[in-house]
Amino acid sequence: MPGPELYIGLASDQPTPDERGWFGDPWQAGHWRWFDGVSWSNHVGRAGDSPPRLPAALSWPVAVSLVATTLAILGLVVVSPLATAAGLLLGMVPMALVLPVLAWLDRVEPEPLRSRVHALLWGAVVAGFGSGVVNTIVALLAGDVWAAIGSAPIVEEALKGLGLFWAIRRRELDGVMDGIVYAGWIAVGFAAAENVLYFSSAANAGFLLEIFVVRGLLTPFAHPLFTAWIGLALGLAVSKKQPLLINAAWGYGLAAASHAAWNSTLAYTQDSGSTTVLAVAMLAFVGLFVAAAVTVVSLRRRDETAFVGLVPVLAQRYGMTDQEVSSFATWARVLATRRNLSRQRRRHFDSIHAALAQLAESHRRPEAIDPILESVLRHRLDAARASLRTESTT
Repeated sequence: MPGPELYIGLASDQPTPDERGWFGDPWQAGHWRWFDGVSWSNHVGRAGDSPPRLPAALSWPVAVSLVATTLAILGLVVVSPLATAAGLLLGMVPMALVLPVLAWLDRVEPEPLRSRVHALLWGAVVAGFGSGVVNTIVALLAGDVWAAIGSAPIVEEALKGLGLFWAIRRRELDGVMDGIVYAGWIAVGFAAAENVLYFSSAANAGFLLEIFVVRGLLTPFAHPLFTAWIGLALGLAVSKKQPLLINAAWGYGLAAASHAAWNSTLAYTQDSGSTTVLAVAMLAFVGLFVAAAVTVVSLRRRDETAFVGLVPVLAQRYGMTDQEVSSFATWARVLATRRNLSRQRRRHFDSIHAALAQLAESHRRPEAIDPILESVLRHRLDAARASLRTESTT
């Protein structure tokens, strides 16, 4: 029998633990369903067709761009090793500031780690490498100003926004907060890659401190704020059953416009030497950041309230025990329960929480929950509960 990496079963086959592949669907006769080695997924295809394929966690654009980006960084190291080392080190500082915020936002309905890593890689290598090529060409043909004001906002936000469609395709982006979180992971990956180049160039030119303060300390949330418009728009489209492309268009328009406004301010300041416009723009940016922070905190609080409010419904529908209901009765109780668990038991608790949160999000929608999706999530919930019970008895 093939190893656990991939197995294409017959329609009558059923998987054994640790096997990953397409097997006969337990809920629909004559269909395939993907088994990930632990539980059944919501990816289905007809058994009479060729076995369907699950979108790879590391899609080919990421793989190709990763190779090209690695070669480019190696080239920088050969040309200027000290500057590149400084750029790589300081480029991680904004990530250390932004990622904890994204983790906090994602706590109510946690997204799979592999999907968050994929979003980070998409931003760093696909969006970063692709926009770098286009912006370089525009700069050579029309000058740096046109590249910064015209090309960069249009190309960068388009490539970052495309990464969100991957999460939608896997049905992992199912609400506004999910859209903002995935947009943030993509944008912080892009910003990290861009900062490495900026900081390396600044180190060579002798003004690393100024660039680091502006990009690394004062505006680490710039790219996440721009791309958040696309995440917001696509999250609304998915949760409210609104037209996906129409929402993507206005979200992209706002992202590109805000990005262009910021780059225009920087270009004008550099050209004129005046710091007044930059100071006003910084104040406006701070105001936008505060407004965005208030909005996302409000959304996070709303999600917390909605989740714990649906616990009685989830308890009745999915047979939660009194102890489980108590653990999820309030958000403070969720955090306290998780904090008091061992690392291994916390992992199973997080899996229970993730399944319950996805079920709660599905039950919040006006339309009836997808029975196939509910079966998959219920299976994941039961598997995580059984693992936690087993861990508790050992």
